[in-house]
Amino acid sequence: MFLEAAGIDVKGVMTHAGASYDCKSTEAIRAMAEQERAGAVHAASRLRAAGLACPVVSVGSTPTALFAQQLEGVTEVRAGVFVFFDLVMAGLGVCRVDDIALSVLGTVIGHRPDKGWTLVDAGWMAMSRDRGTAGQAVDQGYGRVCDVNGRPLADLILAGANQEHGIVAHRSGRTDGALHLPVGTQLRILPNHACSTAAQYGSYNVVGPQGAVTADWPRFNGW
Repeated sequence: MFLEAAGIDVKGVMTHAGASYDCKSTEAIRAMAEQERAGAVHAASRLRAAGLACPVVSVGSTPTALFAQQLEGVTEVRAGVFVFFDLVMAGLGVCRVDDIALSVLGTVIGHRPDKGWTLVDAGWMAMSRDRGTAGQAVDQGYGRVCDVNGRPLADLILAGANQEHGIVAHRSGRTDGALHLPVGTQLRILPNHACSTAAQYGSYNVVGPQGAVTADWPRFNGW
């Protein structure tokens, strides 16, 4: 009665299985997906038993959305990052690196041979500060470095990032083998977290099979 008197119209229940990002296997993700589904459905049933219609039962996280074995009782699945995928998802085994559809185009602007660094014009303003792979089995730094066509380059990562400049280095930290990229070379850097990287830009270039830009997609802003 209090809800009705206050003018609140309860549409349903919603959850996000953020703990799925800490899962260490696909079996654990499947178990998390069922825990998420069952919890949301149970909450909705209790609300209905109390006299509230609760028409919406909304669940979502990219790992659980893709590994859920059944969605009985669920009316909506939200999973935004699977639009692009990213390195965190690849580290969880949710996708392959080749499935990642979002990258930042950067250019080599210099070198630090004494440190084994190649410097690019893409820092954390381009990639974001997200270090979501730091706790995974393979740490991708601030991003995985690829050639201009999106093919990963050996074990090169964006090992460091200032506001405007990124540091490309070998994953192991070794100083040899990381300086074969001349000034002017264009690179594509795959992000740790597609959401935070994509949010840095007002629009996205759509790249066709031959590397040509085929469209420009404006980004929806606001909450």
